[in-house]
Amino acid sequence: MVCKRLIMLLLGLLLALPGSAREVLRVLAWPGYAEREQVRLFEKQHDVNVVVSYVTSDDELWRRASRNNGSNYDVVAVNTAELQRLINKKLLQPVLPAQIPNLKKQLAPYQAIPALSRNGKRFAVPYAHSEMGLIYNRKLVTTPPATMAELWNPRYRGKVLAYDGSAHNFTIAAMQLGIKDPFHLSEQDMQRAVIKLVELRNNVLAFYKTPEEVVDLFNESEVALIYANYGEQQVSLLQKAGADIGYVIPAEGALAWLDCWAILRGAKNPSLAHAWINFTLDREMSRQLVEEQGLGNTVQQFGTTTESDRLIWLEPVEDAAARATLWERIRAGRKPAL
Repeated sequence: MVCKRLIMLLLGLLLALPGSAREVLRVLAWPGYAEREQVRLFEKQHDVNVVVSYVTSDDELWRRASRNNGSNYDVVAVNTAELQRLINKKLLQPVLPAQIPNLKKQLAPYQAIPALSRNGKRFAVPYAHSEMGLIYNRKLVTTPPATMAELWNPRYRGKVLAYDGSAHNFTIAAMQLGIKDPFHLSEQDMQRAVIKLVELRNNVLAFYKTPEEVVDLFNESEVALIYANYGEQQVSLLQKAGADIGYVIPAEGALAWLDCWAILRGAKNPSLAHAWINFTLDREMSRQLVEEQGLGNTVQQFGTTTESDRLIWLEPVEDAAARATLWERIRAGRKPAL
């Protein structure tokens, strides 16, 4: 008995020693990018703990990733446009390809994207992608909508779901106005876009943040059209819930995003962050992106979409902070002050 107690005491002392606790990886990601089953697999493989925090908009991602000079998280999932913003503010550290052997599995188009590098240093690794098309309720919309302009159609007043995000909404409004470069708006362009977004707000039943919210709203209300900020991921979730829907790429084109993993400047364990990125390019994470989330990964061909020439890849905008401020006022029903 004494021997057993002594052993237990020694074990307790060992566990209490500095450095004996498991390492922790802090991940900032979008819904569906780090599901519990896959996280547990990574934890088991590396004998660590993973804490995942989720974001639902680029505005939220920027606030959380930039807080405390990028020291609150280790690795972040960010689209190529927001990536430039983080690089500009020196909030990222370069990734080291030698520590990510699964890079060799990526398809050729993702291996040489200029936006991933700056001054000869690479700052991100592509992970997931999708376009932002238009979902329609077959029971309420008998003819597939040809253009995103249908979101403004008075016949669908109170039956539209739109995304609660500033940068993308200003861009699609600018596209509807025929502005040549919807990512870089002049002051006059911004004024016109504000008016257009106020008109959209008046047509909208609700602004959503997550794909799951859309499923609930679709089941609870009469929804005709949905701006699919999460693209095929939303289509997959709605279909699994039994929704009779269609999905189109509008004639004028659809915004498309490519999300990448990047390591924040204040990462406490860069080696573990690299291990996470390598893990996400392996079979299990790549599988769940396609089969469970309805998204495209970067290691296999995705879907049979023939409208790829109508995809408009996201670019950095002229003033993300200004768009965010104006959008909050529009969203709240207050008159925006330009």
